[in-house]
Amino acid sequence: MLAANGVAVLATDAPPDLVNDMGWNSTGQHAAGLMQLYHRRLLDEASFRERVEFRSVDMNDIPRNLRGFDACWSSCCFEHLGSIDHGLDFVENSLETLRPGGLAVHTTEFNLGSNETTLETPGLSIFRRRDIERLLERLAARGHVVWPLNLHPGDAPLDAHIDVPPYALPHLKIEAEGQVTTSFGLVVQRGG
Repeated sequence: MLAANGVAVLATDAPPDLVNDMGWNSTGQHAAGLMQLYHRRLLDEASFRERVEFRSVDMNDIPRNLRGFDACWSSCCFEHLGSIDHGLDFVENSLETLRPGGLAVHTTEFNLGSNETTLETPGLSIFRRRDIERLLERLAARGHVVWPLNLHPGDAPLDAHIDVPPYALPHLKIEAEGQVTTSFGLVVQRGG
């Protein structure tokens, strides 16, 4: 979608060896190459190849040559980096890829049921309010600006439904290992 609107994109996904045991290959949730990202209904192939590059990148070890970008975006990824601390470190480190004033936009899993207990495994960590607040303090101390958070759980009819395994779409909330979770977005502007 970004490339279809004229934006030059460097798309990344985890190196295949990091996700072999996660099952993402079989569900179409992992890209190992550029053309796995191509959608002909959005853009012709020549324009896509001109505007989009692909690179395997470990989010726990962002290469130093990825710098000076206008924006950095991850969609429900940093909860899979091995721990809550790894996820929080990624958000902070992702700001290093941006020019001053650039925007980082990240979505992740959010624990709706507890600010104390949560799920933290090598494959999935569910962030609590206290984890996000700790991150916001770190970001503010470094001069970054966090856009206002909306942690309201919602009150529409679909918000009352909590999906359980095996999951079926649509859903806004799921139960995962005893924790009720939803996704939320975090937008951070890099300070000067």
